[in-house]
Amino acid sequence: MRALLVTSVGVTCAAALTLPLATPAASAPAPHSASALPPSTSPASPGAGPPSAQAEATTREAFAPSDVRSAAEPSGSTQSLPLAPLAAPSNRVAGAPAAQGLPQRDARPFSLVGVVWDDAEAELHGTVQVRTRATGTTRWSDWQDVETHNAEHAADLGSAEREGRTVRGATAPLWVGDSDGVEVRVRPEAWDPQDRAATPVPLPEGMRLELVDPGEGPGEDAGGDPGEASAPEPARGAPVGRAAAVPARFADTPATAAALPEVLTAEVAAASAVNAELAEIGATVIPALTQAETLESMELAPGAKPYIGPRPGIVTRKGWGADEKLREKNFGYTKTVKAAFVHHSATGNNYTCKQAPSVLRSIYRYHVKSSGWRDFGYNFAVDKCGNIYEGRAGGVTKAVLGAHTLGFNTNTMGIAVLGSYGSTNPPAAAVTAVSKLTAWKLGLFGRNPKGKITLVSGGSNKYKAGVKVKMNVISGHRDGFATECPGARLYKKLGKARTSSAKLQGR
Repeated sequence: MRALLVTSVGVTCAAALTLPLATPAASAPAPHSASALPPSTSPASPGAGPPSAQAEATTREAFAPSDVRSAAEPSGSTQSLPLAPLAAPSNRVAGAPAAQGLPQRDARPFSLVGVVWDDAEAELHGTVQVRTRATGTTRWSDWQDVETHNAEHAADLGSAEREGRTVRGATAPLWVGDSDGVEVRVRPEAWDPQDRAATPVPLPEGMRLELVDPGEGPGEDAGGDPGEASAPEPARGAPVGRAAAVPARFADTPATAAALPEVLTAEVAAASAVNAELAEIGATVIPALTQAETLESMELAPGAKPYIGPRPGIVTRKGWGADEKLREKNFGYTKTVKAAFVHHSATGNNYTCKQAPSVLRSIYRYHVKSSGWRDFGYNFAVDKCGNIYEGRAGGVTKAVLGAHTLGFNTNTMGIAVLGSYGSTNPPAAAVTAVSKLTAWKLGLFGRNPKGKITLVSGGSNKYKAGVKVKMNVISGHRDGFATECPGARLYKKLGKARTSSAKLQGR
């Protein structure tokens, strides 16, 4: 950790501004623990090339029955269904683009939906609405809106994330809960034929409905909730910076018995090894530390008193059940972390905190299999109960390159608060979690949460490539891109998050 602190904090703003806008994906740095395993270099590791074309409906993958659960057996699936023109209404304006969709139909169980299309640079100018049927019932939901403008969350143009991959345009994903029926309609933007200057904008080509089943995660039953296998977080008496390899415990989950033995694949071990300084290989939780313990674990020089907040508890990728065979096998890094961008996931608020790992697995699969990204887009996620989750693989203390804020992914980190907060207030626990996470992570890189920082745009609809922009060290997504994200209600809470974060650092 000392090496990390010296290297990261020692990068000056001037030096950082001269960095390339994207850093090629690279293998993980050598772990500092003798017990750490190196990332897999097997040519068979998935994610090394562009994702394969999706079948109309893939088969559901499930764990094989066994007394020993193996991480080699992934769970979850994606059904990809092409949209078709819908019958034109009688009042349709001549020359207007046709709507597309699917009538009510049965489907294999799924919990998250989204729409993708061929050209990642094309915008969907229109509305997307879905209705779903709860599994095993005849009950259909009301029509729900799907956020159509999701390009602002993508990897920067010209970055390693875009090279050699079939990246697709996509809506935001929407969590709908356990469902087995769906109906979708995509309507183009209204067009006035009397306006001679106006040109009707067709819908993107190759639109497909993606139905994502998150599968079962660690300690979950068939319903996607943590079951009786859940165990409590590591005891405070554990060695500083270490955690036993136990299942994650969430804010509203009771503690019970120990889990079954498990065999780690090379991919799972590699994703865990980059956090070897903080927890044992295979740990599902990185334990929280007091501020004194946090500083002690870093082996700082005598007399050093950096502004670093206490390390919060973090549920690892292993803890929320990430299928490590989905992602690109290598990890991508930038030089430092200069700022944090706060987002909302726009997946809706109809989830329980017990379901948060399922939501994360669904978003992860949607980002990689449906959208063509190399990994989960955000560096961290926070649920409505204040649980913090490791996002993109590469190490929670490291400057991992994400795909969260188009134009500003370099030298920043992205935090997604699960939910939609345009008209709904974010829970206090979630805002507090953002404060705790930023106080610690930004502190590792010498950043003041209440301060300003200069970033260089990689190109967005708000700032052209190469433009230097002065921003808050804790910013909202809309500060770098013309978007509603992170939602007006969450954006209003960022001032409080900055103040609380700085206080936790001891400022």
